[in-house]
Amino acid sequence: MNSLFALLGIDAWKPVITVLLLPPVPLLVLVLAGARLILPRRWLGWLLVLLGVVGLWLSCCTGIGDLLTAQVLRPPAALSSEQLSALKNDVKARRAVTIVVVGGGRTDHAPEYSSSSLTHHSLERLRYGLWLGRETGAPVGFSGGTGWSEAVGAAESEVAARIATQEFGRSLQWTENESRDTRQNARLTVALLKRLDITRAVLVTHDWHMPRVLALFKQAAGDGIEFQAAPVGATTGVRENHLLRWWPTVDGFARVRHVLRELLATLAGT
Repeated sequence: MNSLFALLGIDAWKPVITVLLLPPVPLLVLVLAGARLILPRRWLGWLLVLLGVVGLWLSCCTGIGDLLTAQVLRPPAALSSEQLSALKNDVKARRAVTIVVVGGGRTDHAPEYSSSSLTHHSLERLRYGLWLGRETGAPVGFSGGTGWSEAVGAAESEVAARIATQEFGRSLQWTENESRDTRQNARLTVALLKRLDITRAVLVTHDWHMPRVLALFKQAAGDGIEFQAAPVGATTGVRENHLLRWWPTVDGFARVRHVLRELLATLAGT
């Protein structure tokens, strides 16, 4: 599917297609279709309305988001203390290791800073990547250009490099600033890592994003580079089972959309 997008020259339509296929749009269409059918086919109309409303409710529940993440995406666990120690030892042994922070978007202009900034997803990933670099001594790099849905401006990696220096007091050792989506993140970053003779890379992104990132990076690298997952926001298990997990919330809606978006992107090969 990704090759078809490229062949037709409609890569820039990916964000629009994603919006149309993910909640709430399909569920709202279902409700409207049911409302239209209530008079001529009462039972079918009410059934569609009910399904749409229940779907809207569930798509906003943190419980559904956690369940889909654990059972469908099956992301790797967060780095353990033992894995962190092993990474430190690799750096001390002068093995060619680097930390790769995969971008999650930028804002063209943050008025409070009078400049462009990172989305909260990108900032979380950058923060953790820099923390890993400080703890292990491994060099840190950032992959991210200008996304298909973003306005023309500074590349995401350029914004990340500025924030890393000015706000965290640490420098990025390399940046990849031409990618526009996750597949390009993998292809362009792997090419850069090979030029730098890197043999092991620690990938930093959110847990719901990690399965697709790992697959694409491994596909792009072949057998030349070993990849290790270092997910951000990974849950430590099933959260406390209380009723609020099954009430609609903004966080629940975002979580469900992230999971469904990853499934859609995987099916489309993007």
